[in-house]
Amino acid sequence: MNNAASKVAVVGSGISGAVCACTLARNGISVTLFDSARGPGGRMSQRRETSEDGKEMLFDHGAPFFTVTNNDVLALVREWESGGLVAEWKVSLGSFDCVSKKFVNIQQDGMNKKYVGVPGMNSICKALCRQPGVESKFGVGVGRFEWLEDKNLWSVSGLDGQSLGQFNGAVASDKNVVSPRFRDVTGRPPPLDLTFAPDLAVKLEEIPVNPCFALMLAFSEPLSSIPVKGFSFQDSEVLSWAHCDSSKPGRSANSERWVLHSTADYARTVIAQNGLQKPSEATLKKVAEEMFQEFQGTGLSIPLPIFRKAHRWGSAFPAASIAKEERCLWDVKRRLAICGDFCVSPNVEGAILSGLDAASKLTEILSCL
Repeated sequence: MNNAASKVAVVGSGISGAVCACTLARNGISVTLFDSARGPGGRMSQRRETSEDGKEMLFDHGAPFFTVTNNDVLALVREWESGGLVAEWKVSLGSFDCVSKKFVNIQQDGMNKKYVGVPGMNSICKALCRQPGVESKFGVGVGRFEWLEDKNLWSVSGLDGQSLGQFNGAVASDKNVVSPRFRDVTGRPPPLDLTFAPDLAVKLEEIPVNPCFALMLAFSEPLSSIPVKGFSFQDSEVLSWAHCDSSKPGRSANSERWVLHSTADYARTVIAQNGLQKPSEATLKKVAEEMFQEFQGTGLSIPLPIFRKAHRWGSAFPAASIAKEERCLWDVKRRLAICGDFCVSPNVEGAILSGLDAASKLTEILSCL
């Protein structure tokens, strides 16, 4: 079969799915990308909020930046950089010791290049999902993947049971598509039933994840008591990370915006008390209050913000890698690839590598049909 006649469904528009879709399209394969969210990005999403005085504020509330060590990924990043999608974030990072109330281990800019999307972390995924040959369908949840043995095709249907099309290959870049946790959150079975591939099912059965709450803050004045633009917390039961989002290249300077991440243990405690379902406004307000109190408790002279809001990442950060060598899970007979940061390494670079490998395997097998 000519690649131009091949059709592939990609579910999930995080960086792994977006890279996979774009790479397939560049190889002449027709791609339809589905995501239940309003836009692309996954953990590289950007949150749009409005302050009380009507000002629009944008927050990178997931991955704050990424680093690169692999040459294949570096080549992609350089391409994105030349296209204005990525820029280096030239700042110093450090750690804050909550016992001594002092900054320690301050790393000067230049030790490791830190990359960010411009003007937001989701800019990369947005551009990839607009690649010619990629049809992106946002706000469309997939209810079921079904392998049609007699037709040698994948059938994809929506949450309402309506057909979304038939495809020569399929890519699941969202681990929730196959996770038992899907049922706990939605009350529905996972869209992809892997009984036909028990070896893959075993690997995906229980990927350990680290939940996290993100707190978005905006201030009318710079936090001048903080000597770095990003830092981890030592000996805090509540906070693990903080960064000045408005210090990144291409961001608006109409306010100083910070994003704080909770510890996984704190997030687990909140989820244990309130369940896996979408948290209530009351829960998020309580989380925002507790995280901000911990931030103020550092003694860093943190003023009251002009904006404060919490967001829950329920299972975004994988705590294990299930296909380090293979880089993605692959069923050659059914032309099914499962990719994401849970395969290679729990970071942006790992997600990109997994997406590239999934695209490579599908391109090769589809060219032989």
